[in-house]
Amino acid sequence: MFNEWQYYAVRGLEKILCHLSYPTIISLGRKLGPLVGIFLKKQRRRGVFHVMRGMHCSEREAYQIIDGLFSNLGQSLAEILYTPRLNTNNIADFVTLDHPERLEEALQQNKGVIVLTGHIGNWEWMGASLALYGYPTTTIVKKQPNDQVTRLLNENRKMMGLEVFARGGNEMVIAARALKRKKILGFLADQDGGFHGVPQVFLGKMSSTPKGPAMFARKFRSPIIPVFAIHDERHHHKVVIGEIMYYEDTGNKEEDVARLTRKMAVLTENFIKAHPTEWLWFQHRWSTEPEDIIALHQKPEADGSDHTTTEKT
Repeated sequence: MFNEWQYYAVRGLEKILCHLSYPTIISLGRKLGPLVGIFLKKQRRRGVFHVMRGMHCSEREAYQIIDGLFSNLGQSLAEILYTPRLNTNNIADFVTLDHPERLEEALQQNKGVIVLTGHIGNWEWMGASLALYGYPTTTIVKKQPNDQVTRLLNENRKMMGLEVFARGGNEMVIAARALKRKKILGFLADQDGGFHGVPQVFLGKMSSTPKGPAMFARKFRSPIIPVFAIHDERHHHKVVIGEIMYYEDTGNKEEDVARLTRKMAVLTENFIKAHPTEWLWFQHRWSTEPEDIIALHQKPEADGSDHTTTEKT
């Protein structure tokens, strides 16, 4: 492709960085991140606005959080290029798992495991670490605007032992394939849920929350595990594994799916509030207006039409 040179340029930079020590990578990333943030003025302003609303803090405090976020993002970007250095023998030097017994308990139920996660910390290393620790991990990934970025990320994911499925096909079939094989299936569920999401307040504003994880839990009766990555006091990574959650069937599918979706969103929101410098505050989380969701749900009753829906997860 016309931009294939970008792939080889990044691979070349990757080889150079992989000769450096991990402390050097951390330092380099945390210094470059805030510098890049200076040029991303639009994202920075948007992030500050969202932080002030979601954290109920002053503008000064919001800027401090966003500065911390860009430091973490800079480190994560440097680490993504450092990924080839990871392997099963050294992963514990880079990433520790908090409460891995919860994940093991969920896997022992032989129904596959749905991992609830988000754009928190270095989510790329989170998935890689689970695979390198020996857990059968799969993920549904979104195609990046630049094909060469998608190529590089997917190659790194597969190198770490992750099984990768591209978003855009029949995701129910993909989920069935993974969960029936008793795999871990990860979802970045902190994005805007679109017109078919569940409306609820998230970090201070009504939003649409994706209901994919709850729907898959209903379909396959798989346990759900919240898993988020954060930086510790040394700027190394800790993967926090939460308590097992289950779909509760009362006989009302819509209400049951919505209730579990809201429960997961509240859990994610609370984790973000506890670790505000780890989340992508400038993402378009609140793009869908709740009244649009309500209007869409009411439309079939009004005009008698049939609507086939697809969902973003």
